Formats: sequence, structure tokens, C-alpha cells
Amino acid sequence: MTKDTKWSIDQTHSEITFKVKHLMISNVTGTFKTFDGSIYTTGNDFKTAEIDLWIDASSISTGDEKRDEHIKNGDFFDVENHKQITFKSSTIAEAGPDGSHELWGELTMKGITKKVKLNVQFGGIQNDPWGNEKAGFTVTGKINRNDWGLIWNTPLESGGVMLSEEIKISCEVELTKSKQTDLTLELAESAAKKQTTN
Repeated sequence: MTKDTKWSIDQTHSEITFKVKHLMISNVTGTFKTFDGSIYTTGNDFKTAEIDLWIDASSISTGDEKRDEHIKNGDFFDVENHKQITFKSSTIAEAGPDGSHELWGELTMKGITKKVKLNVQFGGIQNDPWGNEKAGFTVTGKINRNDWGLIWNTPLESGGVMLSEEIKISCEVELTKSKQTDLTLELAESAAKKQTTN
């Protein structure tokens, strides 16, 4: 079936956060301040969703400017050479017993692409006071940062290391459905571009 519905991310009501274990005893939380993406579905059926998300790696914030600068350099994200983190997916499984869906996709960081599995909880669809149709999701998951070349660490005298390899991802996402007139215009412009390039 045709993906006839486009959704955009409402950035004022969405957040992308992560946690990493520090000194083996506590968690440090970080967020990305700049991100965007587009989602296409068949009607309001999000199991058909095609997702294309990008994150500005340099927009990371952990509440400490010096630490943020370290994360941006070559030990971690190397934002000078790899400006974006991207996630692309077209596979969402049926809901499990707990109501969550498995979301499979390709996550690219520091020029390395790996397949990952995330868990999605669908919050529902609601109209806001201005007549915009909204959809809400909670996305969680775990990844090993070493898989993307983010391998910097320091051993501790008491044993263990400063930072865990495991990163916990937690996102709150609110989507806004594009108006049908906007989508029709976009599809028409896309078709026109294809004709001029053929």
C-alpha cells in the first residue's frame, strides 16, 4: 500500500536522551538538542512506518561544557568529520504482551552503520486545540558504544572502568500529521523533479 501520510517531529514536545554508567556507581544523562526527521505511514497505521531521523552530533549536552567538548572530539563522536547521527527504519513488529513494539533499523554514528532493535510504546493519537493531529511514542533501547568506535575509557584503581560500554537510550517523541494539501504539493513537486531528471 502507498505511504500516503507524512508525520513530522514536534521538537518542542520531543526529546532524545541517553544514560551511561559513570565510575560503575551512577549514571550520567545526556541529551541532543537538535534533531529532525520524517515518518511516512499508510493512513494512521504506524506498523507501516518508514522512519528517517537525523541528529546533530554537536548538539549534545550533558550539563558540563568541558565534558561535552570531550565527547565531540575524536575520542567519541568526532563531530568535525561526522556531523550527523542517523537512524533509518521500515520494520515495526506487532505489539507484544506488554503492548510494546520492536523497532528495527540502521543506526549510523561516526561513519559506522549497525542494525539495532528499539522498543516502542504507542501513546495514542489526539488532536490539539488548533486542530493538528498528534501521535505520541516512548522509545527505549540499549546499545554497545564500542560497536560504533566510541571506545575511549579509563581503568579505575579499584577495578572496573570509568564509563560503561552499554548506553541506555530513552526518547519521548510527539509527531504532527502533515496537512493533506501540504503532502499533495510535496508529492507533486517530487514527481516533477523525477520527470526533469529522466
